[in-house]
Amino acid sequence: MQLLSEREKKILDLLMDDPHIGVSQLGKSLDVSVVTIRSDFDALAEKGYLIRTRGGALPAFHPEILTRLKTFADAKSAIARRAATLVEDGDTVMIEAGTTTAMMGRYLLGKRDVKVVTDSTLLLPFARSNPALSVTFVGGIFRPEAESMMGPMAVEHLEQFHVRKAFIGTDGITLENGLTAHMMEATEIVRTMHQRSDQTVLLADSRKWGQAGFARILPLEDIDVLVTDSGMPEAARNDIAALGIELLIAEV
Repeated sequence: MQLLSEREKKILDLLMDDPHIGVSQLGKSLDVSVVTIRSDFDALAEKGYLIRTRGGALPAFHPEILTRLKTFADAKSAIARRAATLVEDGDTVMIEAGTTTAMMGRYLLGKRDVKVVTDSTLLLPFARSNPALSVTFVGGIFRPEAESMMGPMAVEHLEQFHVRKAFIGTDGITLENGLTAHMMEATEIVRTMHQRSDQTVLLADSRKWGQAGFARILPLEDIDVLVTDSGMPEAARNDIAALGIELLIAEV
């Protein structure tokens, strides 16, 4: 979303609220011509955010994904950029689906001979633009609200690999419940990535601390590195350090 202009972001917002809004109405709302709106449609379609229809356009992503992409975007980008510095030339990594983890693809540009295994369809544009990455997408059932491949087939596919680092996300973190997710299917994906890697790196913005999702994923002490933002409370930082987890604070 950071690559979009303010008008492009507003167009996506309006289309999310009403997918059937007309070009003329969009133009009036944004005080631009119909020609400009159509040009913006073409630009957004080229970037992969819209699907052009006869006379209009529809969002290419599930509304939940678009909302998450816009939420805390600067912190997520900083966290992804910091996490990408942990990837070295010649590395083997797994990257779990998520709006923060997927941003790592943007910051892996320039890395060489990196093998990536992922369930995230949000990483596809970066796989196209960076020929130095060797990206394996696991099979499974596509869940558009998560932009992820899930289910037994995805887990079975992940079990065929072993990597140096797994980069995962979470919907909530507490000392009592560890990492939790809102979707039960996501738990097996994350557990498998953890089991099939030498080191597990959690990417989570500070809003996740103290939140507990529906399904438990992993105990917090199973994490090797936590990459977060400066909003993480001091007490939480002390609790994390006490568990022996390396804490990396990303500068926004």
